[in-house]
Amino acid sequence: MAWLLLRGDLPTRAQSRLLQMALVAAVDHGPQAPSIAAARMAASCGVGLNNAVATGVNLLGDVHGGAGQQCLEWLVDLADRVDADGLPCADVVADRLGEARARGERVPGFGHRFHPRDPRRDPLVAAVRDHVAEFGGGRFLRVALEIERQLASDPSRQVPMNIDGATAVIYAELGFAPELARGLFLLSRSVGILVHSWEERQQGSRIKGPMPPPLLPAYEGPAPRSVERSALDG
Repeated sequence: MAWLLLRGDLPTRAQSRLLQMALVAAVDHGPQAPSIAAARMAASCGVGLNNAVATGVNLLGDVHGGAGQQCLEWLVDLADRVDADGLPCADVVADRLGEARARGERVPGFGHRFHPRDPRRDPLVAAVRDHVAEFGGGRFLRVALEIERQLASDPSRQVPMNIDGATAVIYAELGFAPELARGLFLLSRSVGILVHSWEERQQGSRIKGPMPPPLLPAYEGPAPRSVERSALDG
């Protein structure tokens, strides 16, 4: 249905399977993710379920939630450079990575805070390999794998493709614009946000804070002091 409404036609079986895998893979990120933590906090503050979900969705911006769109922009730019310049993919990717390093720019869609290798990467990439030939794709997958290969060649920067990169490859191969990649990610992640918001509502907690009460910081400001009345009147 999402494909039909966005594209105006029906997907092939291969396209449908890849889109489904990308959507399912990004549904949840656990309660520690800022968007989900904020939604759970909102749900404990007496707002409606729709407000709690909106709170979480509205936190998905360029820093938290934007890497898939940013990675897709990289993939489109690099694939277009390869096609336009007629240069080997490895050379084009090396030049772009050099630009990124010179600017101190991170490579979106690669690396993970918790996993040396994102466990969702391999099945998603394997699915792209299996299905893109059915609709004449593969150019964006080649670029992504070349980025990964070159990043792995530097021992200080071994950052394999993560979920954002793998789903960006899928959305690129399926022909979605970069901004729509973020829209589809929001569609997917909103399911997880809804579930966490509902779970928090069922627990009956009130005003859930960002830290457990025992960890509340102690006051370390100025000691108590007297204030002149004239200062208060002013």
